[in-house]
Amino acid sequence: MTSKAKGLIPRMPRLYETEDTPAEEKLIWIHFFMGESHWYAVEFDGKDTFSGYVILNGDKQNAEWGYFSLSELTELRVGLFVVCVEDGWRMREFAEIMAERHGEGWNG
Repeated sequence: MTSKAKGLIPRMPRLYETEDTPAEEKLIWIHFFMGESHWYAVEFDGKDTFSGYVILNGDKQNAEWGYFSLSELTELRVGLFVVCVEDGWRMREFAEIMAERHGEGWNG
């Protein structure tokens, strides 16, 4: 994980702190990715569990909000490929990211 991402993690909202925030307004703090799979982190439990939006294998129709663990992401490998943290990530609202990166078809 990049040092910038490590610096953001302690400042992230804790689990359930943003549950009253509309999905499109939630701030995405960190973006993990591998190929066409994306994990957009909104909250963190302070130990291992993130809450966020997940798109697996480019399947926007079945993408959903849920929980994922840092330990599982760091162990995930497909051949030589591993999950990465997007370098230079700029925190912004979920709706802006979805429109910019995934266009229509996201399951907000």
